[in-house]
Amino acid sequence: MRPTGRLHLGHYHGVLKNWIRLQSEYDCYFFVADWHALTTHYEDPHIIEESVWDMVVDWLASGVDPNNVTLFIQSRIPAHAELHLLLSMITPLSWLERVPSFKDQQVQLKERDLSTYGFLGYPLLQSADILIYRAGIVPVGEDQVAHVELTREVARRFNRLYGREPGYEQRAEEAIKKLGKKNAKLYHELRTAYMEQGERGALETARAMLERQKNIALGDKERLFGYLEGGGKIILPEPQAMLTPAPKMPGLDGRKMSKSYDNVISLREPPAEVEKKLRTMPTDPARVHRTDPGNPEKCPVWEFHLIYSDEKKKDWVQKGCRSAKIGCLECKQVVIDAVLAELKPIQERVVEFSRDPLTVKNIIAAGCKRAQEAAEATLVEVRAAIGLGYS
Repeated sequence: MRPTGRLHLGHYHGVLKNWIRLQSEYDCYFFVADWHALTTHYEDPHIIEESVWDMVVDWLASGVDPNNVTLFIQSRIPAHAELHLLLSMITPLSWLERVPSFKDQQVQLKERDLSTYGFLGYPLLQSADILIYRAGIVPVGEDQVAHVELTREVARRFNRLYGREPGYEQRAEEAIKKLGKKNAKLYHELRTAYMEQGERGALETARAMLERQKNIALGDKERLFGYLEGGGKIILPEPQAMLTPAPKMPGLDGRKMSKSYDNVISLREPPAEVEKKLRTMPTDPARVHRTDPGNPEKCPVWEFHLIYSDEKKKDWVQKGCRSAKIGCLECKQVVIDAVLAELKPIQERVVEFSRDPLTVKNIIAAGCKRAQEAAEATLVEVRAAIGLGYS
């Protein structure tokens, strides 16, 4: 996540709640993308510096567990930059220019000068962020699927260029023997079925069989994954996009919650300010007087009920608004109570972590150490494949 200001309810519902769910199911790496923040805020870097630690505290206060995930700061892991540089040597310019968000953000952020390589190349830096940890799955919204697809293309191109180590086929055959007689025979049969008959099912079965193998080294396993398709060793595995449920968190004006629209409720918003913002939200313009019936679908407050209210309360809003039996302030109070109840434990934990900055810094230091070790292990293979093994 880019540190460009304090987090708000849009971040919590759109990203953090999903992170909290994933952390118990996968080996997760979550990081402060401070280099990415520079792509649009290079002229105003103090915002980044101020936001980094606030953001980490907000993550922890929201329920991200450092005992289950690796938390780190991007700029503290130089391996990201090195892999980005190496990938930039092989990535066609046209691949970057066709990423949908490149032109979209130029329009949305036209007040900023984005005619820089940093902005053009940020999807490739994202690819490096993913590939340096050989991530299998990347949780994204629909607008980010194109970035994961670019990452897959870059990994595919890299493997094709550099995966053919000397004596590759001989090494692959030696690795097959390590599978044991039964699995070695099955591997050959499945590989032949895919290579000669194009059977995708055989390919998937072989891949699943390799995933289950515990008695062969990672290098041999990756070599056999590549050999299945007639290619070379898979140095940088292709990640898969995981489309994540990201409910549209409405802003105070009915549009998507965004700092650029100045319509947000921050995770640290004082309760009195939360109540004031929600009580003064616009409602259905047809309800001029308390006795006028309204239409919830035309009211921004209804969008909050979709996030916070159960079916019974939503039914109460629908019937009460349309019949003018409830007023707008009554309707808003339900949302106010729900938002305050959600923010209360988060804000209490923010206070606790803010009183103990050393613990937060130690959490990040430990995460950076783990991330650096994993990233460096990938770089060793990448350098060797290119011929930069520094031997």
